[in-house]
Amino acid sequence: MRVLIASDTYHPHVNGASYFTQRLAHALANAGHEVAVVAPGPQLTATREMHGKVTFYGVRSFPIFIVPKFRFVMPILSGISGRVRAALREFKPDIVHIQMHFPVSRMALNEARKLNIPVVATNHFMPENLTHYLHMPKGVTDVINTLAWQDCVRIYEKTHGVSAQTHTGKAALTPWYKRSIQIISCGIDLARFSPNVDPTPARQEYHLPEKPILISVCRLDKEKKVDEVLRAVAKALQRADFHFVVAGHGAEEKKLKKLAKTLGIEEQVTFAGFVPDDLLPPLYAAAAVAINAGIAELQCIAAMEGMATGLPVLAARAVALPELVHDGENGYLFEPGNTAELAGRIVELMQDAGLRARMGQKSLEIISHHDINLTLENFEEFYRTALPA
Repeated sequence: MRVLIASDTYHPHVNGASYFTQRLAHALANAGHEVAVVAPGPQLTATREMHGKVTFYGVRSFPIFIVPKFRFVMPILSGISGRVRAALREFKPDIVHIQMHFPVSRMALNEARKLNIPVVATNHFMPENLTHYLHMPKGVTDVINTLAWQDCVRIYEKTHGVSAQTHTGKAALTPWYKRSIQIISCGIDLARFSPNVDPTPARQEYHLPEKPILISVCRLDKEKKVDEVLRAVAKALQRADFHFVVAGHGAEEKKLKKLAKTLGIEEQVTFAGFVPDDLLPPLYAAAAVAINAGIAELQCIAAMEGMATGLPVLAARAVALPELVHDGENGYLFEPGNTAELAGRIVELMQDAGLRARMGQKSLEIISHHDINLTLENFEEFYRTALPA
C-alpha cells in the first residue's frame, strides 16, 4: 500500500502529534508499505528528502524563535497547495492520512479529493486544552471552543473515516462529529522500550547517582505542570532519598531551573534537555518511577514509554491519562495542583522497591495491548475500509 501522511507538525518538532506521525510513518515503511510524509520542512524553501525508508516532502516553513526547533507554515507565503499537489502527483498514494485540520492537512485533503484519492484522519486536537490559558470569561471561551470544533469537524466530515487514540479522545469529538470514530492507540515499540534495556549509557551521559530516579519526559511548557512536580519533589525529598530527572526543553525551562534553585533542590534535579533517540530508552531504564503531570494529554506517549520499560507511573487525574494509569495498580493518579498528595505518592514508591516492582509488572501487562504491531494492523484495516472495493 502507498500511504501519504500529511501533518502540520513533524520532525524535529517535540510534541505528541509529531512523534506519533514519525513513528507511524517509519513503522509502516518497515512493515513493507511505501510511505511519504508532507509536513513543514526545515527551511524557507520546499525540500524533498529520504528519512530512512520514508520520503519526506517539506513545505516552506518559518521558525518560531520562542519554541525551540518548531516551524510553521503560512497559508499564502508557504506555497502549501503547490507543494502538496506536487507530492501527490509524484508519489501517487493509494490513501492519504491527515493528522489534523490545520493548513498542510487541510490542503492535502482538498488536493487528494480532486484526484479521487481516499482520505482518512486521526484527531490530535482539543481546543479546551488551549483556551483555558486565555483566562477569558466562560461564555467567551465556550464560543471559541464551539467555533474551533466546528471548523475541525468541517474538515473531518470530508474524509472517509476518523480515528482517535483513546476513548477520551473519541468522547471529546463525538458531540461534534456524528459519524463512527475508530479508536486506534498511538502504539509503542515494545522491542525498543523494555525492562531489558541497559541503562549504563544514560547513567554515564547524565552523571546520574546510584539512587532511585524519578523521571519526567515532556515539553517544558505550562500545560505539562513540571513546576508542580518540582514543588512536590521538594516536599518528598524531606522524607525519601531519590533523584529527579527532567528530560525535555521548552519555553518554561529557565523558569523551572530557577524554581529548583529557589526550592533548594537543584543538586537533586538533573535537567537533561532534549534527549536523543538513542539515549531515551536507556534513560527510562535508569529510572525507578515515571511521572506525567500534564493536563492536556489525549494519550501520552511518554507514559507509554515508561510503562513499556516496566515502571510504575504517577499521573495527573486529567484527560486520557487514567486510561493508561490505573490508580493503585500500575501507579497512582493525583489531583492536578495537589502537590502534597503527589509528594506522598512519590515517597511511598521511593521507599518501597517491592511496590515498584509489582506496579511495574502491571504496567507491562497494560502496555502489551498497545504494541505498535497491533496499531499497524488496526491502521492497515482502517485504510482498507476507505479504499475502493
